[in-house]
Amino acid sequence: MESLPSVFDVPASATKSLRVAVLADSDTRWKWGALTAQRLTPAAAEVRLDGYLLRGRATPTARQLREVGVQADALSEVTGVEFLRAMTEEPYDILVLALVGGGVQAMLHGLRAAWGPGRRPVIVTGYVGVVYEKLADGLLLRHGADLVLANSRHDADRFRAVYEGVGADASSVTEVALPFLGGTPYTGEHDPYTVVFAVQPSVPDNRRDRTYLLDRLIGHARRHPEREVLLKLRSKPGEHTTHIEELPYQKLVQGRDLPANFRLVYGHMGEVLDRTDLLVTVSSTAALEALHRRIPTAVLTDLGVREVLGNHHFTGSGCLASWNQLDAGHRPVPDEEWVSRQGVAADGTYATAFDTARERIAKLLDRPGGLPPLNPYYTPETAPGYLPGILARHHLGPDGVPLPGAPAADREPGPVRQIVRRAARGAYRHGVQRVAPVIRRMGEL
Repeated sequence: MESLPSVFDVPASATKSLRVAVLADSDTRWKWGALTAQRLTPAAAEVRLDGYLLRGRATPTARQLREVGVQADALSEVTGVEFLRAMTEEPYDILVLALVGGGVQAMLHGLRAAWGPGRRPVIVTGYVGVVYEKLADGLLLRHGADLVLANSRHDADRFRAVYEGVGADASSVTEVALPFLGGTPYTGEHDPYTVVFAVQPSVPDNRRDRTYLLDRLIGHARRHPEREVLLKLRSKPGEHTTHIEELPYQKLVQGRDLPANFRLVYGHMGEVLDRTDLLVTVSSTAALEALHRRIPTAVLTDLGVREVLGNHHFTGSGCLASWNQLDAGHRPVPDEEWVSRQGVAADGTYATAFDTARERIAKLLDRPGGLPPLNPYYTPETAPGYLPGILARHHLGPDGVPLPGAPAADREPGPVRQIVRRAARGAYRHGVQRVAPVIRRMGEL
C-alpha cells in the first residue's frame, strides 16, 4: 500500500494546516515563544501547537504557564536529548527555539545531526525583549536558524551589522515586534489613579538597591494617599523565572508597616496595565508594553543610567526620570521617533508587524525540494575552543550527536529512574536557588 504524504511533503499553502513546536527554558521564554508562534501563523490556518519545556532550574510551573494565556495542544518537560529524539519522530512545519543563546546553538547542531539532509521544519528564534548586553555573543549563538527575529528596526540594523561583520549570512534577520503587545490604548486617568512598579528578578542585583527602590515606592504611596500604588511581582515564592531572584520583594516587604493604598499584585501584565496610569520600572520589558498602549512610563535614573541595569537602552526615549520627579507629579512624555524605532508600534502598525515573517515562512515551507541542512556560523572549524563546551553542556559531542550515557539517549527511563530523576531535579533546584545564594552571601561577609 502506498504511504500517505507527511506534512513535510505537502505545501503549507495547500494544506492550510500547520504543526508548530515551541521549545522553551523558562516562563518568560515560553511566553515569548508561544505568542510568537501564534503571530507567525496565518489566522485562517488550522494550527496544532506542541510545547516542550527544557528541564532545568527555571522550568515554569503550571501557574506560570496559565498566566501566559496560550493553550498548547500538548505540553511536555524534556531534556535536550529527549527533545532531539522527539523532533525525529514528529513532523513539524515550524519550530520556535525560545532558549538562551547557548541552548539555541546546541539544538541547532543537535538537529542538524539528527535530521541530516532530510526534510525539516522552518527554525525560528529570537530574543524575549530588549537586547542590551552580550549582543555579538547572543547573536552568533543564534545564527543558523532560518529566521532570527528582531523586535524592532533598531535591533534589525544591529543584528545585520554583527552578522555581516564576521562574514556570516545575515539574511535570516527578520524585523517583527514584541509578540505580547496589545490591549486597549490608554485614554485617561482611572479612579483611583494607579501607579505600578514592575519589578525584575535580577535588576538591581543587591539588597541595598532593591531596598532603596522599595522604600521609595512605599514613600510615594504615603505622599499620595489618593493614589493606588502596586508592586507588580514576577513570581510567587518557590517559582523561578529566566533569572534567579535571590532577594524577592515579597521578603523585603515582610514586617513593614505599609500604607493602605499599597499592594502587592501578581498576574498577567496586560491585565495590570488595564488599570495603570503610570508604569515605573528600572528597565523591564513592561515599559515597552506600556508605551505601546501610550500609558505614561517612567524608567528610573535613581541608581544611575548604566549598562548593568539595562536602563541605558532608554536613552533618548524621554522616559528617564527619578523618584524625586515622580513624587513631585512629573509624567514623562515619550519621544515619538525613539518609540517608532523600538518596535513599540504605538502608531497602529502592530497589526502588520509580523507580515514579513509570515511571508518568509510560507516561502520556506513551499521551497522546492525542502530546506537545506542547518548551517550555523559556529562549527568545530570556526570555534574549536568554544563550541564543544556549549554542546557538551547539553550532552552533545562536537558533531552534535548525543554523547554516550546522555539522559534518555537510548531508552525511556523506567518508573524508579523517573522517581530518582524528579528527586534529583528537586535537589538541584534547591541547591541553585536556595543554597548557592546563601553561600555567595556568606563569602561576601
